[in-house]
Amino acid sequence: MTSVTVRVPAKVNLQLSVGPPRDDGYHDLVNVFHAVSLFDEVTASGGPGGASTVAVEGESAGAVPLDGENLAVKAAHALAARAGRPLGARLLIRKAIPVAGGMAGGSADAAAALVACNELWGLGLSTRELMEIGADLGSDVPFALLGGTAVGTGRGEKLAPVAAAGRFHWVFALAEGGLSTAKVYAECDRLREAIGEQAGWPQPAELLMGALAAGDAQTLGKALVNDLQPAALMLCRPLARTLAAGRERGALGALVSGSGPTCAFLVESEAQASDLSIALDLSGVCRSLVTAYGPVPGATIVPAQR
Repeated sequence: MTSVTVRVPAKVNLQLSVGPPRDDGYHDLVNVFHAVSLFDEVTASGGPGGASTVAVEGESAGAVPLDGENLAVKAAHALAARAGRPLGARLLIRKAIPVAGGMAGGSADAAAALVACNELWGLGLSTRELMEIGADLGSDVPFALLGGTAVGTGRGEKLAPVAAAGRFHWVFALAEGGLSTAKVYAECDRLREAIGEQAGWPQPAELLMGALAAGDAQTLGKALVNDLQPAALMLCRPLARTLAAGRERGALGALVSGSGPTCAFLVESEAQASDLSIALDLSGVCRSLVTAYGPVPGATIVPAQR
């Protein structure tokens, strides 16, 4: 086998409830992940032993590191270390997921690299074993491997799949530039301290879980919540206008995705997603727009073309 291509989805956080800071600098979370049909592709091909390299094409490719800081490269190195062999690969990332956009694009690429290199090198590791490696790379990597809809606890890496009936339709408004996840969490802590708010122990929201089980988009739209949203709005003020524009134009629910700055709008149908996307494009409140649906599977090998 000379190359393996893996397709991996973006995520939106339907609920992101943030507990107080932990001693290790992270926060305890309840993170309801939802994989959507906006995909990166990572191709791994034979490389020199012990060295993995990366090239990037597509959405915001120039903003992606091409050295050892690239999460996909880190994933390949971690997998080789797990195998205890001097393995390497040439990685090509074709990006559609926005960079630093709160949709876990870097984590998705790491997950895809794990699956692609595992297959390329014939290691035969299970998805659960890859998830263990992924959890050390980043809190969102295990979900990119799993896909679907799931509740993440701890840092978000401890996953429990959630049944979601039917299909949910989304519009994503992409912003200029990105937001640092670490800075957004720090701003969340600062805002809470400034108003004397004590973060409680987060729990999955019953209303949201019921809406997912019933496939009820109307109720799900009302139940969307992101504790990081006030911090993201402080660091990127134009996002408030973007969210307001989506609500005014009929979105069932609107929130900042993860640490932002991508804004996510839930709608009733594919046709309404197209209509809202056109309306938001005309309003000029964001850089660009994409429509997607969820849930979708996690990192998946693309069959070789014959």
